[in-house]
Amino acid sequence: MDKTLNTIQLADCIASMNALPEGSIDLSFADPPFNIGYDYDVYKDKVGYHEYLDWSRKWIGAVHRVLKPDGTFWLAIGDEYAAELKLLSQEIGFHCRSWVVWYYTFGVNCKSKFTRSHAHMFYFVKDPDLFTFRDQDLDNRVPSARELVYNDKRANPLGRLPDDTWIIRPADVVGELTSDDDGTWSPDLLEKPSDTDRTFILRPQDVEASFKADEDTWYIPRVAGTFKERAGFHGCQMPEQLLGRIIRTCSEEGDVVLDPFSGSATTLAVAKKLGRRFIGYDISKDYVEYGRKRLESIRVGDQLDGSAEPTKSAPKTNDKRGTKQSAKSKAQQELAAKETRHNQIQLQMTLHGITEAFEATHGGFSADRVVADPQLNREFTALCERIGLVGDARTWNTLLLRLRKAGKLSDIDSWERTTISWEDLDGYLFASEIAWQQMIDEGVATSLDDILCDPKLAAKFDELAGRLAPGFSSFEYRWAALKLRKEANMARGRGQVLTPPTGLGKSVALSELKLSDLPDEPGVYVLSERDGRELYAGETRNLRDRLTLGQQQAAEWSRFGESIRVQTYPLDPAPAGNLAWQCCLVSRNSEQRPKLNYAKLRSE
Repeated sequence: MDKTLNTIQLADCIASMNALPEGSIDLSFADPPFNIGYDYDVYKDKVGYHEYLDWSRKWIGAVHRVLKPDGTFWLAIGDEYAAELKLLSQEIGFHCRSWVVWYYTFGVNCKSKFTRSHAHMFYFVKDPDLFTFRDQDLDNRVPSARELVYNDKRANPLGRLPDDTWIIRPADVVGELTSDDDGTWSPDLLEKPSDTDRTFILRPQDVEASFKADEDTWYIPRVAGTFKERAGFHGCQMPEQLLGRIIRTCSEEGDVVLDPFSGSATTLAVAKKLGRRFIGYDISKDYVEYGRKRLESIRVGDQLDGSAEPTKSAPKTNDKRGTKQSAKSKAQQELAAKETRHNQIQLQMTLHGITEAFEATHGGFSADRVVADPQLNREFTALCERIGLVGDARTWNTLLLRLRKAGKLSDIDSWERTTISWEDLDGYLFASEIAWQQMIDEGVATSLDDILCDPKLAAKFDELAGRLAPGFSSFEYRWAALKLRKEANMARGRGQVLTPPTGLGKSVALSELKLSDLPDEPGVYVLSERDGRELYAGETRNLRDRLTLGQQQAAEWSRFGESIRVQTYPLDPAPAGNLAWQCCLVSRNSEQRPKLNYAKLRSE
């Protein structure tokens, strides 16, 4: 079994689980094919009714066999077979503790029936009197409305357990990458948003706007005692926060988590982040390869994607205090109201046009890719112009990103992924970082979004990056900056764990470097001015390739200072994680960071 731990096996789950020792697994989460015709690459997701149930009986039986006596089994399934698989699991020997409904707010549109917007999740145990359920762990509890909304002193300071209807966004609803000014955003508000990571709400009445009339989860508020009305009486990637809730509650650190249908490897990724061991199976070579790469990029203790905290909301109240008569005349009030309404209509029309332009031009890619990719962005902004929208390319790009962050583009399918590995980025990531930080320091932009959304600033960014690392495309430079920004928070935490090298090697003038001076291996390096002030600290997969400069690159570096000197230290950055050693070097000087490094790589 040790050989199968902490990896994904390219194998059939039934045979593989039956080969595991009996009673060796603590927790299993399964999101099997729903038998509804979903397009898997190597599996036919539409077989006969009895054939599907026979197959389900086999794999669920195998799960039951490998679970420990106090083991737990979670099953995610759609409407079509929810009832059958619940009864089948109980026949095999499982006991159902909860029937959880996950309402994911952005359902797949159906033309002739109510839109599917939920999945069923059955919480089973082998023994109804012996199981792991960490109900007192604060990470598994949420604040009550009594505490946050009404400030009631009777509220339990530990919070409460979540309800059995979970309102959590799908994993990819906000796009591939996160922005500096992340946040939810309403079309009524153009200021910077505040909380893009929110994954669930505190009270059902706070999400009534998310429910649509044609969805198959209907929102009807409970008539509470204080209401005047009272009369006296799957096939998609799961969010990390959803799996986090299950794994944190139903297993302990060090336990073994099993996913028979690994798919995108979210279960295993969350298990690894939460300090659990894990086993996964999949019959798709591509899924296994992608899942393994995802797991390689994760370190134990990394944060889960999304936020586990609810927003502190307050009930809507009417101001019953008396107010003085406004000085404005009735005519002035009517004029102001009319203008406000006009502005709202114009904004809504602009947003609708931006959404249409994105849907027509995105080519299957995310909004981040459309903004960063010059070709896609030209097509998008040209269509916005042809539609006749108010604004310019910078405005449309900015609003597109805000629509994405608010989840307003979630019903537009993005099936293409942008895959540029860290190995591919190694030759120019540093150039993107320096160009970005230069523009921030010079005051021409306040964030990466400012740069990418404005075509003129984006072109300037490309030019600066190209001087230091010539030969790459504008899209590559821009995507490198996005990857750097996304990874920075994680890398900063990892960098704090590391101890800086005690000696960085001999200081050599950059102009006098020889190939023989440079190790042909991974390492870190620091560039400094003649007076010792550091300019840039970096890491690379090959010191010789990075520091062998052409005439143009050498001239560009000379712009940053006279007689620049370099120190190197061979060190493989891979085990520590991307950018971790760089963050360690950037943060080691308590007084200041090297001025060309991205500011947020430094730990304060």
